[in-house]
Amino acid sequence: MQSQETTESNAKKTKTSNRQAKTRQENWSIDSFQVPEAEGKLRFHDLDLPDEVMQGIQAQEYQYCSPIQALTLPESLQGMDITGKAQTGSGKTAAFLISIITDLLDYPIEGPRRLGTPRALIVAPTRELVMQIASDADQLTRFTDCRVRQLVGGMDFEVQQKQLQKGHVDILVATPGRLLDFCRRGYVNLREVEVLVLDEADRMLSMGFIPDVRAIIRQTPKKQDRQTLLFSATFSEQILRLAEQWTFEPIHIEIEPENLAAESVEQRFLSVSSFDKYRVLLNSLRNGDVERAIVFANRRHVTRELAERLQRDGVSSALLSGEVAQQKRVKTLERFRTGETPVMVATDVAGRGIHVDGVSHVFNYDLPEELEDYVHRIGRTGRAGASGLAISFASEDDAFLLPDLETLLGKPITCEPVPQELLEG
Repeated sequence: MQSQETTESNAKKTKTSNRQAKTRQENWSIDSFQVPEAEGKLRFHDLDLPDEVMQGIQAQEYQYCSPIQALTLPESLQGMDITGKAQTGSGKTAAFLISIITDLLDYPIEGPRRLGTPRALIVAPTRELVMQIASDADQLTRFTDCRVRQLVGGMDFEVQQKQLQKGHVDILVATPGRLLDFCRRGYVNLREVEVLVLDEADRMLSMGFIPDVRAIIRQTPKKQDRQTLLFSATFSEQILRLAEQWTFEPIHIEIEPENLAAESVEQRFLSVSSFDKYRVLLNSLRNGDVERAIVFANRRHVTRELAERLQRDGVSSALLSGEVAQQKRVKTLERFRTGETPVMVATDVAGRGIHVDGVSHVFNYDLPEELEDYVHRIGRTGRAGASGLAISFASEDDAFLLPDLETLLGKPITCEPVPQELLEG
């Protein structure tokens, strides 16, 4: 058991009336952040957020709330539980982070704090997604005293343990298995969690994490004594039952995929034989219009072979899949984020953590076997108000999936013949 700071006793949370900003830019004021009113749009200015949060929002160059933010923030800021149906790229991460940070600032805890005792807990299914959420939290808390920590498997346990021992933690972001490991060893105490976020509940269900999530939730306060925000891309009967168990009088909010990606992402389907797929991909990537691209395939060995062939053919690319060591995956993702490596080849599980602005193209080398993953894939482009292009290859191996995909998207799919210039070489 780690040594602990003195447990806070009878510490009362008092809402600060003046919200004195402890900013790193002493001369900053809300007057320097002007956003005009716009019909049908909610500004962050309209939400009465602390100056420290507004400064972080300005640094991220946010102006108007996305649909999921506009619907959830007014409710979550009032302490309501929420079950939200929203796809990746919808802005839900910023939505729950802004709500959490505002709550932490409005109700500060006076006195000493126990080590490893977070006030807010965010549970997500993959390491990449946890790391992305933690990175977003670091950016939005940069002008506050809030401390963010992350716990993920595949990385050194002792290094993460030492990070926790450096001081109290306000926001803890974690994968289920690694979090339970820390709890069982006594390094993390969840009895004082005020806000619990369960992100991508459908993915946690499909990956078999629900027993771990149940064990985690049992260690938090009763649902009446905490705020719970649950987000999922789909709401199956099982997810609905879980949401009912874990939330207290929640408000249910749905953002349909067509309201998110269709306007900003152009979707094209090419009818291409399995034999020609690589040639079409290579010629497409050599096109000068491709600035930064993600290529999705269903199998690890296919992504590995694609990355190696692209490298041999002069296309700077890197692999992101479960077989790549975690430390290398972190460095690979950072090189992609900075543009040093413009092409990323990924599987769906690894690809869930790719939240990078400036992705101009997404290529579905294979159509996804889980059709909901199609929406997640194309959501990697067309982010932050930019336009994007998603190109899917439909071959004799997977074209049978198209009718079900049409049903999911709610519109017909037209497969185009491959332009001749993409078959040359």
